[in-house]
Amino acid sequence: MTLIDDLIAACRALADAGLSPGSSGNASVRDGDIVYATRSGSSLRRVTSDDLAVIGLDGAHISGPPVTKEIGMHLAAYRARPDTGAVVHLHSRAATAVSCLDSGDADPIPAYTPYRIRLLGRVAVVPYAPPGSVALTMGVAERIAHAHVLLLANHGSLVRAEDAATAVDLCEELESAADLALALAGRRARTLDPASAWGSSE
Repeated sequence: MTLIDDLIAACRALADAGLSPGSSGNASVRDGDIVYATRSGSSLRRVTSDDLAVIGLDGAHISGPPVTKEIGMHLAAYRARPDTGAVVHLHSRAATAVSCLDSGDADPIPAYTPYRIRLLGRVAVVPYAPPGSVALTMGVAERIAHAHVLLLANHGSLVRAEDAATAVDLCEELESAADLALALAGRRARTLDPASAWGSSE
C-alpha cells in the first residue's frame, strides 16, 4: 500500500468508528517534504485520491483540490516533530466535550487506566483560537513539541503519529479515555500514578 492508500484507509476507519461526524475533521500524511491532506469540506467517509491536496512543508499548494483551512496545524506538527508521519484533527463527541471543560494547567483526562497513560502520555490543551487562525497554529506548534495528543479548547483534538494507522489507534484511545473521564466526572474515582502504573517490569 502507498501512503495515499494508508491515508484513505485511516479516514474510512475514523468515520466508521463514528469519530468524524458529517464533513468534520481532516487528516494528512507526510512523504519527505510533501504532505497529502484531505481537502476542505470533505467527508472522511467518502475520501478518495481525488480529494487529496498536495502541498509542501512550506504551505505551498502543489496540486489537487483546495486544502483545508486548518492545514496550518498539520504543518506545524510536521515542522516541530520531524518523526511525524501523519496528523489527524477531529471533532469527535467525547474528546470535544472534554476540550470544553476548564482544566486549568492540569491534564484534562485523568490517569484512570494504564492504557491511557502509556498510549496517550500527557494530553496538552491548546487555548481557544478560531479554526484556521494563525493563533491556533502557533498554539499547536508550541505544544506539539512536547505531546503527541492535543485537545484544542472548545474545538476538538489533534493527534500526531509516525504513520496513519497509529494515528487512528491514538484517536480511538483518546475518545475512549475522554468518554471514561466524562462518565466518572464528579465521582470519587481512583487514579493511577503514571510512574508506576505498569510496574517495574515495563
